Amino acid sequence: MGQHSPGPPGPQASRQPSSRQAALRGGVLGAGSESEEVGKSGPGSPPVGLLPCLDSACSCPGSLPVVPAPGGCKEGTGSAFTCPARVAQSDHGCAMRTALVYHEDMTAAQLLWEDPECEIERPERLTAALERLRQWGLEQRCLQLAAREASEAELGLVHSPEYVSLLRGTQTLSTRELQALSGQYDAVYFHPSTFHCARLAVGAALQLVDAVLTGAVHNGLALVRPPGHHSQRAAANGFCVFNNVAIAAKYAKQRHGLHRILIVDWDVHHGQGIQYIFEDDPSVLYFSWHRYEHGHFWPYLRESDADAVGQGQGRGFTVNLPWNQVGMGNADYVAAFLHVLLPVAFEFDPELVLISAGFDSAIGDPEGQMRATPECFSHLTQLLQVLAGGRVCAVLEGGYHLESLSQSVCMVVKALLGDPALPLSGPMEPHHSALESIQSVRAAQTPHWKSLRQQGSTPILNPSTYSLERRASPVSPGGPKFKAAEAQASAALSSLLDQLHLNPTLPVRTAVALTALDAALVLPADVLRQEGSAPQEETRAWARLHEALAQDKALTALGKVLHLLNGILDGQVSSGIAATPEPAAAPTLDVVIRRSLSHGARRLLCVAVGQLDRPADLADDGSPPPPLLWSGLWRANSSSPPACARSSPLTPRACSLFPGRRNLWLNIRGKEAAAPSMFQVSVPLPGTTGGFVSCVLALVLPLAYGFQPDLVLVALGPAHGLQAPQAALLASLLRGPAGGRVLVLLEQGSTSQLAGILARVLQGEAPPGLGPFSMASPEDTQALIYLRGQLEAEWKMLQVAAPRVPRPGSLKSARVGVFALQR
Repeated sequence: MGQHSPGPPGPQASRQPSSRQAALRGGVLGAGSESEEVGKSGPGSPPVGLLPCLDSACSCPGSLPVVPAPGGCKEGTGSAFTCPARVAQSDHGCAMRTALVYHEDMTAAQLLWEDPECEIERPERLTAALERLRQWGLEQRCLQLAAREASEAELGLVHSPEYVSLLRGTQTLSTRELQALSGQYDAVYFHPSTFHCARLAVGAALQLVDAVLTGAVHNGLALVRPPGHHSQRAAANGFCVFNNVAIAAKYAKQRHGLHRILIVDWDVHHGQGIQYIFEDDPSVLYFSWHRYEHGHFWPYLRESDADAVGQGQGRGFTVNLPWNQVGMGNADYVAAFLHVLLPVAFEFDPELVLISAGFDSAIGDPEGQMRATPECFSHLTQLLQVLAGGRVCAVLEGGYHLESLSQSVCMVVKALLGDPALPLSGPMEPHHSALESIQSVRAAQTPHWKSLRQQGSTPILNPSTYSLERRASPVSPGGPKFKAAEAQASAALSSLLDQLHLNPTLPVRTAVALTALDAALVLPADVLRQEGSAPQEETRAWARLHEALAQDKALTALGKVLHLLNGILDGQVSSGIAATPEPAAAPTLDVVIRRSLSHGARRLLCVAVGQLDRPADLADDGSPPPPLLWSGLWRANSSSPPACARSSPLTPRACSLFPGRRNLWLNIRGKEAAAPSMFQVSVPLPGTTGGFVSCVLALVLPLAYGFQPDLVLVALGPAHGLQAPQAALLASLLRGPAGGRVLVLLEQGSTSQLAGILARVLQGEAPPGLGPFSMASPEDTQALIYLRGQLEAEWKMLQVAAPRVPRPGSLKSARVGVFALQR
């Protein structure tokens, strides 16, 4: 990475706008701005913040997005769950929440000579991703913005004037001169269009920041090249010319007055350029995971290791998680978020999240050799959307396997749009090497972050010194290992397409079933107000299980709950909220558990908050309770009971009707921390924000992701004690593990405000902030440590450190987990 004296600056090349640019320039933040004042758009641009809808059929007034009227939509008369209002909104495109920033000119730069190292950074990276967005109908659901060029003053927020001048001069160089200049940098090539493309890439990131921070959209993706995270103040590096995300962070601070910005770099290479720029700046928290292999992988830097935590006032604001093995997958990435990034991020409390979104960390990419499937990036995006009020700006970095790249981009956009994530594939058990890395970074960061200290001490381990797994050798293209990896990637990507066909986006994302609708309840326009109930015979049959359900109010509420539950289980609606009278809360939950497990849910996670007892006949191994009164229930469901049920209406547990089905019961606000079995966990409700966040990130979500449920029940029972932001955060984060299938049960006495907030987060909106971070109490910390110690041998996602490898022949080495046998 040699620096050099700048060559003579060349004149600014004259460029005619493309047809797309010309068509959009009149209504989009200006392209080609030459203003030297940071933050100003080019001539003819509307003021920052007035971002018009580009749909010619849209009737949005002026440049402002339409705000839909409150009240939601009602059930259609045809299908049980239809929402015409939502369809109209989607087709119309006025209430778009996500921006997509792009410009076709960014495909102009390409390699003009032979260079095996650089040939993978090609224009097709953008065109393939954009084409897939169009095929999946995602581009038209976004507010499409044509990128503008960043001004040289904006480039100067990070880069030296001499370096900008040097790059300006490349527009007039010959191919031989470009090749000679490129050779002075590490893994870089220049083209006569590079300066224009790189300015568009920066401008796209700035335009996205403006759109999000002015409230024109909630979030967005800038689809750009060249990438930026390796670029430094006066040096191009690793395909990167200008540091797009670093400039965007500086711009957000200067233009919009932000004080805390989180940058998440999930590219497979270390973004050393971003790290150098902000290593002494406590206003920017930089997190990067990257293939490191004990320093033997590019860019071969000692400062990419876990103990590089920043300089001066910025100590602790650089978080490096080095992967010392290839083959990291979904479980490793989610574990890194739950046990490293998110605890620190909640404590940091960012005002904006910037993602250096490189997809060479996805399966099939020749650079990364990792195994995370595209849907994993949807989960990671959703986890980040609970921060900063959902203000998330993703900017493309690397990604060189075109199919893996394009599918991963689509998964991120779907998450930004609020679509439920597809369930993660594969076993949710982090690799031993990944746990070593997590253990090491937690040890390095614990002195700087209370959120890590309150989860218990972590022994110091240097992953560059200790590795219990053999380091994989590089895979040569065309070799047998490369072909095997390519075949595995093709199978995984094809499987994702199959999942999309099997799990299409549902017409109704969220439905609300309340017996008495409060006039103060304000719902998003596309939330369905359910008015129907389950058939009376079915409702009465289930009500016979509990005397408390025989009361008129309880029976009416049960009918609505069953109707909504049936819609979720039948795939007509993704998630829902239902209310129950207080005396019937526990009996209704019992019926919902039984109905779910008898109606197709194979793995049911129940998170019960408050005074709600676990059904007495749930087995310790998580198997379902024995359904009672079979004859009445099967009559109501128009199917025949099994022989054992016909012979005994009150059949005992010995009748195994639903083999392989499991229920995981987690009670928050229990009297004490206890885990009588791996399927029954109780934890007291923490009394501080830090304690609550630790409980969710270090216990609830690891259990949920490890269990991989088909459906999540969140029951807020009597005296649940959750504040509305806490309940919203819990519901929002539990959307991920079950692919968006979440049913929330509320007491009828709950406030309309709580129901409205929960409806919005189940729609994909960000939950409200929890308020100032406060440390967990010693009692809450000890409870968490105790439960993790009790459960982590079976629930591997709870682990935050690499377990010691037992001696061959020992009892522990021969042990097989109970859950593994049962699954």
